Amino acid sequence: MDEAQRPLAVFDLDNTLADTAHRQRYLERRPRDWSAFFAAAPHDPPLRQGVELVLSSAEECEVQYLTGRPERCRADTVEWLERHGLPPGRVWMRRNDDRRPARHTKLAILRRLARGRQVRILVDDDELVCDEAERAGFTVVRARWAAESAELKDAQEREGRT
Repeated sequence: MDEAQRPLAVFDLDNTLADTAHRQRYLERRPRDWSAFFAAAPHDPPLRQGVELVLSSAEECEVQYLTGRPERCRADTVEWLERHGLPPGRVWMRRNDDRRPARHTKLAILRRLARGRQVRILVDDDELVCDEAERAGFTVVRARWAAESAELKDAQEREGRT
């Protein structure tokens, strides 16, 4: 099958493939220290369950990454994916000034992807993103293998930061 015809497997990064637990402390401060939070991302350990799923998905699908991380984190993000042996694929990131909730930004990108290709699966830890994607007809795997963080969930929904 031609690469352009392969279905897509779309993966979130934070708490799906990358364990953010070591940098949660930056979100527990008031005000939240977003610069430190994102600066620590290159040190995230990979999450075994997510890595296994992305590697198995790459056998039949083209992998793409859909993250709420801002564009200014692109170089660190791409380097992290390469360092941990994850499949190459387009990385979709939010604009540096985009503060919309992840459920809106990610769903808009998924819909755009689905206009030209079959999106076989979305893997994400954000329950609101997963709910919206399922309502829109996408097949979703809820990444529940990372430790939950109330601060990160609040940041994803209210501050549109990741």
